[in-house]
Amino acid sequence: MVRILVRLFFLLWALPNTLIGLTVGFVGLLTGGKVQVREGCLEFYGGVVEKWLERLNVFGMTLGHTILGQTSNGLRIVRKHEQVHVRQYERWGPLFLPMYLGWSAFLWWRGEDYYRLNPFEIEAYDIDDPSKRNHDTDEFDQQ
Repeated sequence: MVRILVRLFFLLWALPNTLIGLTVGFVGLLTGGKVQVREGCLEFYGGVVEKWLERLNVFGMTLGHTILGQTSNGLRIVRKHEQVHVRQYERWGPLFLPMYLGWSAFLWWRGEDYYRLNPFEIEAYDIDDPSKRNHDTDEFDQQ
């Protein structure tokens, strides 16, 4: 019972961000996209979601308990990394987006890499860096 209540708390705490992801995902579905359920999250891909992420030059993005991806295969590649962001949303709740964007703005203002030096990305890349994996087997390259 306690586990269910804790899980419910995390779902509600991240809900404002999840609603943003559901809205984007729904628009993706209306434009030919698809949805799948993986590791407790709804993953949307294709349609306008794919086009939007291409313009942002990213394979995936997390909004609460929704993960947006260009393609199903792209989601497979970035899933572990994006799941780190899901846990961050559970930790920070509605504060996550302002904190993430605030760090990025501060780093950009200092002339630094506003993406890779963002503490939220540092944590996610420390746990899973998709660029260091062999995507055919999902094993890490031996370099």
